[in-house]
Amino acid sequence: MTKSRFFGPLLASTAALSLAVIGCDKSPSPQGGYRPPMQIEAGPRTPPPGTKAVFYKFGPPDSKVEFTGAKLTGKHEGAFGTFEGTIGLVNDDPVLSAVQVAIDLGSLTITPPKLAGHLKSADFFDVAKFPKATFSSTTIRPTGGTATYNVTGRLELHGVNKPLTFPATIRTTHDSVEAQAELTINRKDYGIVYPGMPDDLISDDVRIKLYIVGHPSKAAQGTTDGGSPADARGAD
Repeated sequence: MTKSRFFGPLLASTAALSLAVIGCDKSPSPQGGYRPPMQIEAGPRTPPPGTKAVFYKFGPPDSKVEFTGAKLTGKHEGAFGTFEGTIGLVNDDPVLSAVQVAIDLGSLTITPPKLAGHLKSADFFDVAKFPKATFSSTTIRPTGGTATYNVTGRLELHGVNKPLTFPATIRTTHDSVEAQAELTINRKDYGIVYPGMPDDLISDDVRIKLYIVGHPSKAAQGTTDGGSPADARGAD
């Protein structure tokens, strides 16, 4: 019989979790059978000494990190083709668990494809100087809904490390963790300030969509020291 519980700390992403800003084309320079969700108390907790964590790895093709950016004349949709993350699920308890992800910004794809080069340039991601974006969760709090939690962590993008909170829906079965999230970031918060052409200005806001499917890693279990939520880096 398939077990189901809701598990909280997620990015974009994929950060989701994810992590994008849109360029200008005038470049100048999931399964059913779940039980009702567990009722999780608010606020962070720490696992007792000797607690076991089960680690789940995620990445493409099962998982996706997508983004949408807009300017005056329309919008563009893109994605990242290379990223790797780990979920440390402690005692099947969302509040005790953690997630980390690293995204290869050079793996960006977008429609139309000619925009990819501009997004990778110093006007935007500056991939040569900042090749990766990362997210690490710190706390998870229930929102009061049946399947959503507010995930808080730190997103590092374009050399800027800032706190980030977003809602996510996460479910677990006996052999996977599935998560979905949508969030918006302001690119200027991360030092990405290129305005676009005067007659076609680029929006500051970027919409990020995460779909995560984690599978048990080779290092299936780890033991916490009881001092903090699971460190997702504990899996090989």
